[in-house]
Amino acid sequence: MPRIQGFEAYRLAMPRGRRPESILVRVTADDGMAGWGEVPGSDVCWADIEERVGPALLGLDWDLPEEVGGVGGLGGSAAASATDIACWDLWCRRQGSPLSHSLGGTRTSIMAGARLSAEPTLDVLLTRVNRLVGAGYTRVTVAVCPGWDIEPVRAVRQAFPALALQADAGEGYTEAPEHLAALEALDAYGLVAIERPFTGGDLPAHARLQRQIATAVCLDPADVETVDSAIAMNAGRMLGLRIARLGGLTAARGAHDRALAAGWDTWCGGADGFGIGQAAAVALASLPGFDLPSDLTETPMATAVVSPPVSVTGGVVAVPLTQSGLGHDIDETAVARLASQSLRIPA
Repeated sequence: MPRIQGFEAYRLAMPRGRRPESILVRVTADDGMAGWGEVPGSDVCWADIEERVGPALLGLDWDLPEEVGGVGGLGGSAAASATDIACWDLWCRRQGSPLSHSLGGTRTSIMAGARLSAEPTLDVLLTRVNRLVGAGYTRVTVAVCPGWDIEPVRAVRQAFPALALQADAGEGYTEAPEHLAALEALDAYGLVAIERPFTGGDLPAHARLQRQIATAVCLDPADVETVDSAIAMNAGRMLGLRIARLGGLTAARGAHDRALAAGWDTWCGGADGFGIGQAAAVALASLPGFDLPSDLTETPMATAVVSPPVSVTGGVVAVPLTQSGLGHDIDETAVARLASQSLRIPA
């Protein structure tokens, strides 16, 4: 594999602060071929890319993208996630292979789920769920928290009895009696899962809750080691896998493989962005263990840097298979136009 001779990073923000910012990275091999990655942006992530990840990648010897994190000591961080995606994209483009196939994907399309934040009233919540169901989404996740849990779930279930409904607790509960009573009460509403009921590191609490309810407890792991521990402890039956949280496609695929072998359900969590992150999530969601609808957001036309934009049609996202790598062209002019900050190593 040619060495990486160029590394670039760009900070992009949606107009008028409508969505969080992203950081895009571009890695270039010595033959001029490039790969792209994206991660949700922050000052900490940008500093990590500038001071550690970018310089470490230059001149690195690697043959396969899954080697990069270990060889360069780059694994396990949000900044490394963008680099991992970019190296996968570069490697697949050189091989002439779609990213989904190189990861082991078998699907040609993905069922899309949708996620709603906590709404101010039940009427607003039901209106938004109705809009999503009308658009073809087959699974909807609603946010719950202590004091706003049983009532909204009951209202959505009564209005949409056949909907695959999931509750995201956002790590907002403890094992206090009133909290456990509310979580156990949700078991009566035929939920696909109760997601993130407790803090992510408290696997014993998740295991105790799973023994008390029939609904699957869904974890949001930050690393593959947590997945191994959760499976060993029976601390749930489902994983929501987010590429940026896990540190890249390599770790996310590893978590998927472990869940599939253990008989756990999985779904892929996408993120708002400029298209590169969504494209990577689509490729990951094509793996055979992702039997549940995945949270795959559309790329707004006005801010997409990928062509064609990632789109949801009738609740379905097509997996691009006719083009190598991410399956999308990158509009570098749009990247430069939308960037508020840029970095090039070597400068």
